[in-house]
Amino acid sequence: MSNSDLHYLDAGALARLIRAREISPVEITSAILDRIARLDPSLHSYALVMRDQAMAQAKAAEQQLLADGPSGPLLGVPIAVKDLYWVAGSPTAAGTTIHRDFVPTEDATAVRRLREAGAIVLGKLQLTEGAFATHHPAIASPVNPWHADHWAGASSSGSGVATAAGLCYGSLGTDTGGSIRFPSAANGLTGIKPTWGRVSRHGVFELGASLDHAGPMARSAADAALLLGIIAGHDPLDPTSLPEARLSLPDAAHDLRGLRIGIDYAWNTEGTDDVIVQALDRAVNTLKELGAEIREVSFPDVRAVVDEWQVNCGAEVAVAHADTFPRLASEYGPALTRLIEIGRETSAMRYQEVLLNRAAFRGKVNKLMSEIDLLIAPVQPFAAPTHDQLSALAQDPDLNARLIQFTAPFNSTGHPSMALPCGFTSAGLPIGFQFVAPHGGEALLCRAGIAFQRVTNWHCAHPSL
Repeated sequence: MSNSDLHYLDAGALARLIRAREISPVEITSAILDRIARLDPSLHSYALVMRDQAMAQAKAAEQQLLADGPSGPLLGVPIAVKDLYWVAGSPTAAGTTIHRDFVPTEDATAVRRLREAGAIVLGKLQLTEGAFATHHPAIASPVNPWHADHWAGASSSGSGVATAAGLCYGSLGTDTGGSIRFPSAANGLTGIKPTWGRVSRHGVFELGASLDHAGPMARSAADAALLLGIIAGHDPLDPTSLPEARLSLPDAAHDLRGLRIGIDYAWNTEGTDDVIVQALDRAVNTLKELGAEIREVSFPDVRAVVDEWQVNCGAEVAVAHADTFPRLASEYGPALTRLIEIGRETSAMRYQEVLLNRAAFRGKVNKLMSEIDLLIAPVQPFAAPTHDQLSALAQDPDLNARLIQFTAPFNSTGHPSMALPCGFTSAGLPIGFQFVAPHGGEALLCRAGIAFQRVTNWHCAHPSL
């Protein structure tokens, strides 16, 4: 197999080729770094390419193979991480200019676990400022490889672009209001927002502490499951991490017999573009063919929790930036400034009201999820918007609430969800949908996603570059 055929392989498939010594870690790492050098000047997905460190890791992996030593499941596989994650000795700017000189002395726990599994860290991926809505005005935004005029998908945009463009074999993102699922949908990827606390946030720059979720993005559900299984688990350095030592993922199922999948047709379709509704209908038909039982449900009203997400996040981001805002306010971009100011102006009584409403909503969702195994919903009510449309969204609270109506509720409740591709628009833009599971239900997400992708090929399509 030539190097030109390798960049869109699944991470799991590449790992098997490396273990079989059909390709060397040095060879594949060099090839992907060359591809980054050729394509990323126009895609802007990387904030930092760590060529020397990556090649040193590749040579070490090759020596490990030659010595027939124990090898992890990702030995020699090149990945990349969102520039919120600490990587020891490398700058972590978090999409800002104020942190561009911050160099951590240790890896984030998720990064360390990827390294322990043998992965090669190619570099740090670009994101919106502080992981909020838009990129800092001084930083070039990642470009959607499917169509340069369209959104690349919120804060984990660099992770989405690099993974879709074959500039890494998987990536780490974060999701506070949809930022793993939005770029997964926009770039034709599969991404998992785990249960809150499933993946340690130690060494991950904070946006909204109780809303932030760290998770993987990949080109298939099988790869996303592989990455999640490696990074998940209790971490004594993160007191909010769940107590389970490791996430147990079952063998992939070929069908979905016995699985109860709920759908709220009214919620899914109200204000949702026809192309999204039609793609979701096709996905539901496929799930039926796989043996799943589709149950009509009534999802709790999301309007209050969506409207209050910004207040909730604003208060938390104001705390996260207390050391630098307002002291360095002039160096912040407009969107993050506005969110911090919302938080700083929120009274304690209003914040408590938001938390009580959020708890009540979580209880209603828990009750519904106790009656089904999975919920199916769109990721967003329209395909990736143009940059002009996105500018309007950033300025209009009602439009922004519409954008996050299917994603932010599950940041507020902490339920795990998986976004995966299910079609294309007439303009060739990917369309995604999501499964949502009960707390701790990542194995159900992976089972359903892998089974769906066994009989569909949306995830096998790649942009023309």
